[in-house]
Amino acid sequence: MNPAARPEGERGPKPSLRTRVLQHVMLPLALTWLIGTVVAVGIANFFTQQAFDRSLLDDAYSVASRVHLHGDRLELALTQREVGAVLFDQVETMYFAVRLPDGSLVAGHAGLQTPPLLDETAYRFSDISYQGKNLRAVTLHRLEPLEFDVVMAQTTLSRNALLRRLLTYSIVPQVLLLLLLAAWLHRAIQRDLAPLARLQQAVEQRDARDLTPVPVSASTRDVERLGTAINSLLERVGQGVRAQREFAGNVAHELRTPLAGIRALTEYGLAQAEPEVWREQLQRIAGSQTRASHLVDQLLALALADEAQTGLPLAPVQLDELVHAVVLRHLPGADAAGVDLGARGLDDPVWVEGHAALIEGILNNLIDNALRYGRYGADAAHVTVALQREGERVALSVVDNGPGIPADEQRRLMQRWAQGGAGERLGQGAGLGLAIVARYAQLLNARLELAGGPDGHGLRASVVFAAAAPPA
Repeated sequence: MNPAARPEGERGPKPSLRTRVLQHVMLPLALTWLIGTVVAVGIANFFTQQAFDRSLLDDAYSVASRVHLHGDRLELALTQREVGAVLFDQVETMYFAVRLPDGSLVAGHAGLQTPPLLDETAYRFSDISYQGKNLRAVTLHRLEPLEFDVVMAQTTLSRNALLRRLLTYSIVPQVLLLLLLAAWLHRAIQRDLAPLARLQQAVEQRDARDLTPVPVSASTRDVERLGTAINSLLERVGQGVRAQREFAGNVAHELRTPLAGIRALTEYGLAQAEPEVWREQLQRIAGSQTRASHLVDQLLALALADEAQTGLPLAPVQLDELVHAVVLRHLPGADAAGVDLGARGLDDPVWVEGHAALIEGILNNLIDNALRYGRYGADAAHVTVALQREGERVALSVVDNGPGIPADEQRRLMQRWAQGGAGERLGQGAGLGLAIVARYAQLLNARLELAGGPDGHGLRASVVFAAAAPPA
């Protein structure tokens, strides 16, 4: 497939992390080396040029010193042999010319032309072409004994050869060092990324049902953090899976008894012919259904609490209004049960840091427990919901005058499926009410406290919240 014809979002294979890291290291390094090499070559070429130019200028001064005035004309006082000695070079070919200001040739090679001198300069270097050869030339201007110019030129074989040697001896070792560095970096990066590859292989080969921590053998802090993050994710997923399994098991186990009771009551009622028996059985069925619904609500509340353990947004909640509304909803049930349900501490606004739905769930469970068990063991049952400000804390309490809970059993009853003596005797509840309250309090950064009621009778269940300022 033509890469240009790929659908949007579909790209070719991405480079490996090893390749990307190597590119990010080697490309800037190679670019830096290239810039440094160009600068070094430029500097070497400059100083090499200066050395050869100085030698060429010395030859021009040497020739100029042998120009004399003969009569009214200038002439070069050098024999052919002396000229050969001046122009001798083992590698280069030398050319010279002595010219008058009008361009006429005094001695030397005719046609050796150079750019004119700049004003008030004694000499000027230039690159010229002569007889098909590229030459480096210098023009020397003299004023004595008469005004004349000396042009010295030579081929550039030596300086080019020297520059090539400089480039060879400087660039080749650097290229070799760059290649060795690339090989070393590739091996080092591969070694450092090996734990990441092993971690990837361990995750890919992991069975979907295996949520145990992945072994991490990290050589760097980043890989160690990645492994820790993966194991934390697996732990959170495992907690969610365990909560789902526990919820499913709890539902299956706890609903079996009320559903079997409903079925038995139904079968018994259908086997009877008297309407009074039917009515009695229907009332029992309704009571069993109510208990089953209450149990399902509690199980769902626990499941939602387990699901919310990763973090719950807290905000200021006006607790006095919430308590007032919940107490009003429970008044009919309290009247039907013969319990005096009241509240105090609701005269002034009270704000706490929390979550309205969870606080309502806490209060519902505490009032429900008090109405269920608090009316037993007392001639006149009383349940009171109280709010009390204690510095930076606010205590929400539900107090009854029932049988209470012994101090040695209070912590145990905060666990799931733990029932007290009153619950076992009455055959009500599943031991989830206080567990739900304790879990909700934990999510709200509050604490559940159990203590004896007034005069040592009954139970005081208190949840202590952090006070909050009213929202603007």
